[in-house]
Amino acid sequence: MTGRRASDIDADAARYVARMDGDDWSDAQERDLERWLARDPRHAGALLRAQAAWMTLDRPFPAQSAVREDAGVRAGWSRRRVLAGGGAAVAAAVGGGVLLFGGTSYATAVGEIRRVPLADGSIAAINTASAIDVSLDDAARNVRIERGEAWFQVARDKRRPFVVAAGRARIRAVGTAFSVRRRAGGADVLVTEGVVEVWAEGAEGHRVRLKAGSRGFVADDAAIEQAPAAPSAIDRALAWRNGKVDLAGDRLDSAVAEFNRYNRRQLVVADPVVAAERFDGVFRTDDPEGFAQAVEVSLGVPVDLSDPAQIRIGRPGL
Repeated sequence: MTGRRASDIDADAARYVARMDGDDWSDAQERDLERWLARDPRHAGALLRAQAAWMTLDRPFPAQSAVREDAGVRAGWSRRRVLAGGGAAVAAAVGGGVLLFGGTSYATAVGEIRRVPLADGSIAAINTASAIDVSLDDAARNVRIERGEAWFQVARDKRRPFVVAAGRARIRAVGTAFSVRRRAGGADVLVTEGVVEVWAEGAEGHRVRLKAGSRGFVADDAAIEQAPAAPSAIDRALAWRNGKVDLAGDRLDSAVAEFNRYNRRQLVVADPVVAAERFDGVFRTDDPEGFAQAVEVSLGVPVDLSDPAQIRIGRPGL
């Protein structure tokens, strides 16, 4: 350990983090950072604090009771360079070069969204009514989605693959960003950055690479469907990270099903004809009443808000 003051160490850490946010972070700078981390065990903690502070400089997520940010990190997601550069070096420095992270489980209630910084420098955003198990060690980084959905911004570390399991589906990444939603019969994968490799457990010989801007479905029977997606479509599908439901010509019954994921007070479409109507708009995940009232005005159908357990849209037999 060096005799330097903590304030000087924090200043050095801040300078490293500022450089990471640029577009020219290089392998040489990564090696320099690794040497700096190895000189003093206090350096790793200083870097993590600086990363958290740097992320607060960007635009915060909307203030909503449904959105929870763990470990005091009010994350600005565009600071992705901060998460990419230095992730491996921080991980290697914690615990004197031995990664003793163990396993951690996270779960969200209905309507709750959590943003969790992982010990390797990655970040997970966990959607409503979801549960994940995280296991990090010096050989691998494994995440299991027991139920629900999560989005991952993966810190770069070529020595330790980052693998997400959801049922039989497997998704492998090194330094990238993607979401996984566990469904009956398989898992949806959306790639927002980089490349991931997907396959089904027991069918390791059949692997597919998904690039940024694409989506796939890994079925329990090992079939893999893939398709390109417009950036706007992926942004809409992942609007939940900002506590939003973003609709663009969605059927009303599909929109209702999406809202019902986030709320105990359920929306019910009483008229099958109305259920097929298309709807646009951006709404808060925790505001089914506002959505129903917008439907009432836009489509001219009655809405009944009198029942505290549900909101009825339309009348049967209309």
